[in-house]
Amino acid sequence: MKRPKLKRASKRVSCSKRYKIQKKVREHNRKLKKDAKKKGVSNRVKKDPGVPNIAPFKEEVLREAELRRLKLEAEKEKKKVVKQERAKKRKKERETSVGDADKVKRARKEKIEKKLADKGFVTPTKKYLRSELNKVIDASDVIIEILDARDPLGCRCPQLEEAVLKREGNKKLMFLLNKIDLVPKENVQKWLQCLQLEFPTVVFKASTLLRDKTVQEKKSRMATANGVVDHTKGVACFGGSCLLQLLGEHARGRENESTLKVGVVGFPNVGKSSLINSLKGMRACNVGFERGITKSMQEVHIAKNIKMVDSPGIVASPSNPPASMALRSLQVEEKEEDILEAVRTLLKQCNKEQIMLQYNVPDFRNSLEFLTLFAKKRGYLQKGGVPNTQEAAVTFLSDWTGAKLSYHSKANDKAILPPYLTDAIVTEMQKGWDLNMLRKGNEETMRSVKFPNQASSIVFTCKGPTAGILTETDIPEERPAAGKPEEDVVDMEEGCDNKLPEDKPEEMGEIETSQKEEPATKKPVTVKFLLAPVTIDPTSVKTNDAYDFNTDFN
Repeated sequence: MKRPKLKRASKRVSCSKRYKIQKKVREHNRKLKKDAKKKGVSNRVKKDPGVPNIAPFKEEVLREAELRRLKLEAEKEKKKVVKQERAKKRKKERETSVGDADKVKRARKEKIEKKLADKGFVTPTKKYLRSELNKVIDASDVIIEILDARDPLGCRCPQLEEAVLKREGNKKLMFLLNKIDLVPKENVQKWLQCLQLEFPTVVFKASTLLRDKTVQEKKSRMATANGVVDHTKGVACFGGSCLLQLLGEHARGRENESTLKVGVVGFPNVGKSSLINSLKGMRACNVGFERGITKSMQEVHIAKNIKMVDSPGIVASPSNPPASMALRSLQVEEKEEDILEAVRTLLKQCNKEQIMLQYNVPDFRNSLEFLTLFAKKRGYLQKGGVPNTQEAAVTFLSDWTGAKLSYHSKANDKAILPPYLTDAIVTEMQKGWDLNMLRKGNEETMRSVKFPNQASSIVFTCKGPTAGILTETDIPEERPAAGKPEEDVVDMEEGCDNKLPEDKPEEMGEIETSQKEEPATKKPVTVKFLLAPVTIDPTSVKTNDAYDFNTDFN
């Protein structure tokens, strides 16, 4: 009977009915067994009685049986060998597939570059990117350096800032803190206070769902009857009105009434083209998850007296730390750096437990095991169910460089000016701007944006500003190629260096590999290891012959 206020009827029955059902089941099973016994049907496997002694040709029969058994075993072993060879072949194909794909892409790229060269187009080399960036600096009246709010200090380029300050024409430099919706609010406020001591800083959140046509209709549909903006939509842009008002006031206050040219500079994937698209209200510049999409400068009219100039990303110097190169260099896209090594470097800069919670993976010992677990979690599998670690590494790196993953670096408590900045330069850079309007606009933007929780954001260890290459003199000398990096160890806590204690020589052993006569430049490799003490509890030792897994009998 279905009781009221319940979605399903109860399955409870009375005891008498339950016992009656059990009795009927037993009688039915007994009847089936009785009928099967009458028919001679049995589920028991009969034991092989073997060949009787009185049987003629007993030895020949046993010999034939043994040959048949050996033949079956040989066929089974042959199938096993074929299976192993097939697995080796599949593994070899999997290893060579990545290399073949790279060769095909490289050949296709060379073919396209050759066609462009025949038509008179310039190939976008690093030297060409540097020249285009210098053109943007020379042609602009105001330079906006885009900083990723997740790591503002790492996105700063001292060479760029120094070059702008040394340029003639009284150029203005300002910061724009982009992607603030991926950083906790307290962290954004601290970075804003720190950066405002040097240059005027604008907080900004770009639109992420812009198309090739205007999105004014979409923006109007996002507003409800009360005028509240739906923060779940990616079309919303915050901080754009404040920036346009600030630039408009600065353009009207200039003595020259010509159009104000605003150059947008920064490292790859910080949101330079997204900023211009958000201010324009349509997709005027190409954007994407890959780094280095913008190859040359591009001018876009934003208002009657304002023109934005897009620029290619700053070329990072090879002398930077590996973490900075993994996030802001074009080496991964150009196949100059292994993507697995880039993932390994980023994992060592973060807290292990936070990575496990963010990607919902169990405990892992190194980066390869993490990528294996991550590939299984996302379903990145190859033929035979083998996890595709290469695809998992690409996804992981795109999360860090794109506008998806929430991580943050801690702001400096003590503000120290760089060597190329003085109090006079800071005062000069803040002249001509309505700082009161800028402060009110930043406060309104901070109230409008929905920030992530502090606990859901990963703490990232910043390695300082990233050095860039703007001229030929900035190119460092080529360092000798490093050997194969050692595999990362289990401990991945923040700021943890996996060093062995040197003050306990009695607990350490040292092995030096003997080498033959080689050049004096090579040094003998020294391997140090810790001897883990083995403690045996006498109470755990048993007197019987049973093996105790808690005792080390070696």
